[in-house]
Amino acid sequence: MGFTVAVISAGAMGGAIGARLASHGATVLTSLDGRGAASRERVTAGGMKPASDERIAAQAAVILSIVPPAEAVGLAERLAAPLANAVKPAIYVDCNAISVSAVTKIGKIMDQAGVHFIDGGIISGPPEGNKPGPLLYVSGDLSGDVAPNLAELERCGLRIHYLDGPIGAASALKLSYAGITKGLTAIGAAMILAAERVGAGPALKQELAASQPQILARLSKSLPDMYPKAYRRVDEMRFIAEFVGATFPEAGIFDGAAGLYQRLAEDVAGAGEERTSLDVFLAR
Repeated sequence: MGFTVAVISAGAMGGAIGARLASHGATVLTSLDGRGAASRERVTAGGMKPASDERIAAQAAVILSIVPPAEAVGLAERLAAPLANAVKPAIYVDCNAISVSAVTKIGKIMDQAGVHFIDGGIISGPPEGNKPGPLLYVSGDLSGDVAPNLAELERCGLRIHYLDGPIGAASALKLSYAGITKGLTAIGAAMILAAERVGAGPALKQELAASQPQILARLSKSLPDMYPKAYRRVDEMRFIAEFVGATFPEAGIFDGAAGLYQRLAEDVAGAGEERTSLDVFLAR
């Protein structure tokens, strides 16, 4: 019998991972509840199969939760009952950029449902073509059927790195990494917009090109890539602020980044004035 995995949901990352697994012979189930036309197209193009929560719980060996951070706990709560009623419930891997407290809460939900839970964190972008693709870091109890099923995911093209740590270790790594990479993008956007507002944008671009070419090259890629994802980063930055700790003043850096990403998400969906300002800066 073949290997069956569920990927929820079929967004940019989940859809690409689902397609990678399907192309390597896995049967990939997904839920289209509440998903739009783009997700439906990814499912069809990627060889994934729409399925009910009950079918996913009954047939999948592993469920990969890959949703916007704010939806992670809700998805776990939604799937808890179908998984509890399954003869052999799937291993549940939360792959989202959520706080350690949130992943601990999901772990408790799954424990109450009798489900083996693994903490996960995806680092790097969606898999493309023949490129290796992102790394899925996992932590927690890898006993029983966990290791063989994760090995099946690896056989089907998903790169996995095993952390020697409890639930929360993979999420802590993901938050730390995202705090650096996406935090730098937020700082770059904030300072470019501030410079543009007072007419210093051309001089800033010139100075970055002369003295910090690597930073400018990074921003030239990361800023346009951020536009359609800004809305996802709002909760992620808030989770990072929580991870840093409210007693540490540097947590405010990420609260500020959350506010910036919220404004940019609204701008991208609306008039696009700040996006245009960033694009003008990069195009000089």
